[in-house]
Amino acid sequence: MNNNVDNTYQIELVKRTCEGDISAFHEIVELYKKKVYYIAYDICGDSHEAEDISQEVFIKVFKSIHKFRADAKFSTWIYQISVNTSIDAIRKHKKKHVYMETTQMDSLPPDSTVTGTTPTNPENQSRNDQLRRHVQKALPGLSKNERTVFAMRYFNDFKPLEIAEIMNISINTIKTLLLRAKKKLRKKLAHYNPEYGWTTDPEVPHE
Repeated sequence: MNNNVDNTYQIELVKRTCEGDISAFHEIVELYKKKVYYIAYDICGDSHEAEDISQEVFIKVFKSIHKFRADAKFSTWIYQISVNTSIDAIRKHKKKHVYMETTQMDSLPPDSTVTGTTPTNPENQSRNDQLRRHVQKALPGLSKNERTVFAMRYFNDFKPLEIAEIMNISINTIKTLLLRAKKKLRKKLAHYNPEYGWTTDPEVPHE
């Protein structure tokens, strides 16, 4: 995750961008374009729309970068814009989004967090890929917030506390949304395999 990039360095890039250094902004784009795209993709479920959302995100970042507070974490700020822009896109279109097809799924790296187990052999890998495809097809049945929180936690590997900070809602609400999402998905996925499920997230402190 880009969270590992030194925040001090990123703030320096912000400062240079505000001073008119376009190369500094291009570097910001390079640092975050992949993560911003995947956040948009996992929330809206459409590759072309995710590209449009990504462009819109960076336009917003460029226009409002002078408002960024240097005492905040830059990655959190840009992810907030990404999530909000993605949710706005869903609300604007007021339609169910068709999630990625099998051929698109095969081009993505395996995500072991979806099942809570690490694929150690081809059989586990195949099962994990199959589950992810089923999950993607079932996600449109969740609410916008449930889908967003689930996608950030299990497809983008954000911790619950990080999601709470990015979405600016309480950690208890995040935990509730995750429980609701997993409950709904387990019910839908039981049609494929009654053993599908997720491990419980480690306990996180109350606010």
